[in-house]
Amino acid sequence: MRLVRGVRLQWDEMRQQHLLLLPEGALLLNSTAAAVLKLCDGKYTQAEIVSQLAESYRGENLDSDVERLLLRLRDRGLIVADAENIGRDRPQSTIAPSLPNATDIPFTLIAELTYRCPLRCPYCSNPVNYNNTQELPTEDWLRVINQARSIGVWQLGFSGGEPLLRQDLEVLVATAADIGLYTTLVTAGTLFTPKRATILRDAGLDHVQISIQDSNATQSDYIAGTRSFAKKLDAARLVKDLGLPLTLNFVLHRQNIDRIEEMLELCQNLQADRVELANTQYYGWAYQNRAALLPTQQQLERAAPIVKAAQERRICPMGILYVIPDYYEDYPKACMGGWGRRALVVAPNGDVLPCQAASSIAGMEFDNVCDRSLSEIWLESPAFNRFRGTDWMSEPCRSCDRRELDFGGCRCQALALTNNAAAGDPVCHLSPHHHLVVAAREQISEQPLIYRSMQMQTD
Repeated sequence: MRLVRGVRLQWDEMRQQHLLLLPEGALLLNSTAAAVLKLCDGKYTQAEIVSQLAESYRGENLDSDVERLLLRLRDRGLIVADAENIGRDRPQSTIAPSLPNATDIPFTLIAELTYRCPLRCPYCSNPVNYNNTQELPTEDWLRVINQARSIGVWQLGFSGGEPLLRQDLEVLVATAADIGLYTTLVTAGTLFTPKRATILRDAGLDHVQISIQDSNATQSDYIAGTRSFAKKLDAARLVKDLGLPLTLNFVLHRQNIDRIEEMLELCQNLQADRVELANTQYYGWAYQNRAALLPTQQQLERAAPIVKAAQERRICPMGILYVIPDYYEDYPKACMGGWGRRALVVAPNGDVLPCQAASSIAGMEFDNVCDRSLSEIWLESPAFNRFRGTDWMSEPCRSCDRRELDFGGCRCQALALTNNAAAGDPVCHLSPHHHLVVAAREQISEQPLIYRSMQMQTD
């Protein structure tokens, strides 16, 4: 038994718990599960693992308990049964904890290295109104990465824009790997050349997520606003050739969801380890194009059984994540796991945000990593505390028994629909503003797409 490449066991000193780190997530382990996984190093069979643990974990159910755990992990594509040793060893972090308790500990840092991008996707989550402002230099990003690990972060996503436009990406990846962070490159794939990909792999990159806009070149290039499909397929094959786990991300909308079966076939052909089929979230550029992108109820009904069948066939070993549009849900999702609860986003200029779209909230000021440490920002920033927890809520959210499940939903969505970021998310059928969502579902049109553009700074 061994862990697949891109999955690793890690002791978290701050949380006093073992974690199984994997592409864009983690499993929290009890001591028994951790003991089993310590022996999944390619040297032991299942029977030998049971034998090794027999002295410490006495009981007649040990054999079946170990088997059940290993089967669950195998079904999720996290372990394989062979005699190979896993590759590059990772260091155990020795950075001392700096936060008072587990409820205050962030898990994910999204490093938006740049808003520059060779693609022009009309659903891009980058801000609509921004200038080509100065990007953080390498030394500032290195400081941010080290500070992130010191406050409990394990998952580090290099995003953008297109992070491969940063020539210091290899240095940032190597620094993150040296302190044990699990790194993901979120890329359009068009700049993922064999030379750079090999350097990034050798620097310690753990996982690559590639966006593909559709199942064929004509439609994918149309949505991307540039010819890119062939390069994306080359990049996906390169990821597999390098032995890294591959996630394919298809952002779904009315103009491509009818080809979801072909997308899944493409994922199978490219041997994707993991797939994200996430319907467009309507803020940023997507909000500008909502009438052209929002799918119909009939399209969603056709797509659901296709996805379910692919999930049941386990065409991708680490699973298929399928997310329907918020506008068709009865209850909102907890944005980023709840505002200021699990994740930080650092924008290209160093502003620290609770989510990628938070800069759209007028009047909210965000602290910058050049002025304050991540620890101070996480704990003390007015922006992070503004919608943290439940005390800020008004009715009907304040007395709702779901308030600590969805935390009021998405603040940026509430702003876009009601012009009030403090309103309950109108997606919720209990919201007094829910009629706005219902109306939006009836306002679809064939209007031309407004492609993402970058406003250049002028004197």
